[in-house]
Amino acid sequence: MDSDELLRRMQRARACAAQEEQTWRARREELDAADPAAREAEVRSLAYEAVVHVLDEVLTPGNRTRRS
Repeated sequence: MDSDELLRRMQRARACAAQEEQTWRARREELDAADPAAREAEVRSLAYEAVVHVLDEVLTPGNRTRRS
């Protein structure tokens, strides 16, 4: 595998993780806070957020803007 293919794969992985983060975040917002599934959705959205953050840093070092 050459460096261009590796870059494309990391970009696809980043896009997939970003989509999953959005999906789990939306699911969390749909659920009642007392619902155990809401906690799972929160954990999963945070996990995908971390993956997106790491891939952003690998793909574009120092260019990630922090969320508030």
